[in-house]
Amino acid sequence: MVDTHCHLDYCEPPDGELVERARAAGVTRLATVGTDGPSIERALAAAREHPEVVAIVGRHPHETEGFGAADLEEIERAAADPLARAIGETGLDYYRDHAPREDQRRAFAAQLELAAKLSLPVAIHTRAAEDDTFALLREHSPALPAVILHCFSAPERLDECVERGYLCSFAGNVTYPKAAELQEAARRVPEELLLVETDSPYLAPQPLRGKPNEPANVAHTARHVAGLRGVSYEELERAVEANAARVLRW
Repeated sequence: MVDTHCHLDYCEPPDGELVERARAAGVTRLATVGTDGPSIERALAAAREHPEVVAIVGRHPHETEGFGAADLEEIERAAADPLARAIGETGLDYYRDHAPREDQRRAFAAQLELAAKLSLPVAIHTRAAEDDTFALLREHSPALPAVILHCFSAPERLDECVERGYLCSFAGNVTYPKAAELQEAARRVPEELLLVETDSPYLAPQPLRGKPNEPANVAHTARHVAGLRGVSYEELERAVEANAARVLRW
């Protein structure tokens, strides 16, 4: 299994310990995400240190206040590293509103344009902002090699995602008993658009809910999704690994 989205630098155990525990759980690859300048550097450092790790580099919507040319140049420099495999996570978050919405939209559009310029996929964060997120994606996605909807949370837009070829990455919240709509989306999404992730240290799957999450726990989420889809864990593993390899060039 693979973990297509985690934050090693936000987890308490050292990177090496997290990677070792993931390996012991059968996790062969993981993508750690930089959310601002220092976090990007930590993500790239982890990728250099551990052959199982690659980096996703970008500016989280919470970190976009005053976003400008220098910030975009910082992301572009990081993306030149061969261990950087996608731009992100970028997008819009109107739930927390930690940055002005106009700044969020400007940073999101700029990162989408950068991803198109560099022919890199994008990892998308959206919360309580789906109308604007999907409008910007409709505008920019034709020029992008791939769009990954990280921590997929828009089951009501699944048909549009499928039509446009967006990958839907399910995190631990798909295992929660009340997540019926999300679970139905996990059942319905075509195999070639399916990914799983931890978003660790957040969103631990149901058996570990309330505890800090980590990459090893992606196996719990994958097992649950396999059950929803009526396939074996091994079949789901093959599909997810093939999708991740295609998009993140593993």
